[in-house]
Amino acid sequence: MRYFIFIVLLLCAGVASAQTYRWVDEDGVVHYSDRPVEGAEEVSIDYIRPSSTARQPGTVLRRDRRAAADSAAAEQGAETYQSLEIASPAEEETIWNNAGLLTVSLSLQPGLQTGHRVRVYLDGTPTDASSTSVALSDVYRGAHTLQAEVLDASGTMLLRSQPRTFFVQQTSVRRN
Repeated sequence: MRYFIFIVLLLCAGVASAQTYRWVDEDGVVHYSDRPVEGAEEVSIDYIRPSSTARQPGTVLRRDRRAAADSAAAEQGAETYQSLEIASPAEEETIWNNAGLLTVSLSLQPGLQTGHRVRVYLDGTPTDASSTSVALSDVYRGAHTLQAEVLDASGTMLLRSQPRTFFVQQTSVRRN
């Protein structure tokens, strides 16, 4: 039994001393691996105690993408964006009788820089705009998803909002 415990301890020591590498891909997603990749930096991974508060889904990914967007913007000498949120419509808002028209309002801090543009996705279909207010047409009855991005002059995504779900209802006249 002593030998078994000794072997387990040796294996744990080997795992604890393993190297970890971190890199950000072209989409701004952060990756970690035990194998070196071109452009990766060696990082030290310490034990992290579990948090007593629950995290929102996607929080870590959003922070990682924001960090990647900040570094990309800094390399270009541009002021970095701090946040991008869909201000209107609200999460799970129900819109009545919109005649197929929807105005999407975005909250971007700081404001949109010269040469940058906004791309809004309605149910995965992109629409480009040069301001933080976007008018969309053909938005009819049902559940819909919105998401927004800020793009630089070359089309590189700098920041992405969290997805937003909303609903469109239309009054129908029932005839007998």
